[in-house]
Amino acid sequence: MSTILTENGVRKMDEGDPLATYRDQFYLPKDVVYLDGNSLGAAPKAAFDELETAAKTEWADQLIRSWRGADWWVLGEKLGNQLAELIGAGPDQVTVCDTTSINIYKALHAALSLRPDRSVILTEAEGFPTDSYIAEGVQSVRDRTELRLEDLDEDTIEDYLDETVAVVLINHIDYRSASVRNMKAITEKIHAAGAIAVWDLCHSAGIYPVDLEAANADFAAGCTYKYLNGGPGSPAFIYAAKRHHGSFSQPLSGWWGHVEPFAFEPNYTGDTGIRRLLCGTQPILSMRALKASLDMYDTVDMAAVRKKSQSLTSLFIDLVDQECDGLGVTVISPRDADARGSQVSLAHGNGAAIVHALTERGVIGGFREPNVMRFGFAPLYLTHHDVWLSVAHLKEVLETEAWREDRFNAAGKIS
Repeated sequence: MSTILTENGVRKMDEGDPLATYRDQFYLPKDVVYLDGNSLGAAPKAAFDELETAAKTEWADQLIRSWRGADWWVLGEKLGNQLAELIGAGPDQVTVCDTTSINIYKALHAALSLRPDRSVILTEAEGFPTDSYIAEGVQSVRDRTELRLEDLDEDTIEDYLDETVAVVLINHIDYRSASVRNMKAITEKIHAAGAIAVWDLCHSAGIYPVDLEAANADFAAGCTYKYLNGGPGSPAFIYAAKRHHGSFSQPLSGWWGHVEPFAFEPNYTGDTGIRRLLCGTQPILSMRALKASLDMYDTVDMAAVRKKSQSLTSLFIDLVDQECDGLGVTVISPRDADARGSQVSLAHGNGAAIVHALTERGVIGGFREPNVMRFGFAPLYLTHHDVWLSVAHLKEVLETEAWREDRFNAAGKIS
């Protein structure tokens, strides 16, 4: 950074923003700068209309007829096809269902079923914990299955791949640092070793132009309540490459995944398509809230989202460098915008208290142990001026050491 950034100069960065009109499509509390969309996205206004229609008309008036009349029965696949456009998947390869953890459980079992002569699940030692927890659960119910936790990246992954590895589970964007992995290069290395690639897209979907088909990924899963703004607990999604349809098995063999669910046969025969990854009845109301956001995304240019994301996060880093130098914070996210997702993480020994102090001032971020302050930047509803305001508050909290107040240090955990 060679020039001094000013508030007026930052305001000019918002002029001509092609995404500016989307901000008004969200409920945003007054005097709040919301930098936690990487944990829970803001509420689209249209979600409440969707919920009202689903509850008052389709449920209350139409009752069970809405399973067919309102397309509830195929809603997961319809949403999956909308979402597929955002993650580079072809039609009928994505469905919305269940939770990320459940979908990873299914994907790992599916991958193992495709490599019956291999026994090892390889995943990250420092990835988001649900991935390794679920992998442990898969290991616990399978004979002769081994779990290996390693430091996986493009430069290291080949060190851990051998003829025993059946499946590799890896995050596309790291939840702590926001480092972006080269999906295509890593998948090629996994395939060269004869293994199956399962990608966790929780911090990618809706914010980064993922291309699963170009990367030749096998399976992927992710949540919809972060950058996709589906609402708290909104259902997750799962992807299975078309080449694997009809070939894999997964243990949650509920009736929704049956090839003829209304035949009510005594034995299970899995569907030959993406529905094989379904289990039971899905949360229709939550899905309808998600539909509002995906309908919005149908009109969004993901290249513009990525460009603005890089601009917002780069500005945040530049302002932290300019305004907070010598105040004890360290940028731990990549400084190269191409290597960074839509989050900037700062390290500070009292990070939790600082985030609490910022929240009281209306700047809402997040914290992850042991010392990581996470600030997520959602281009559909944030401005460059929001970034200026957030760093101004951060500087004041650090300079005054307001975070030392007892109430900030006694506050509970932050999601």
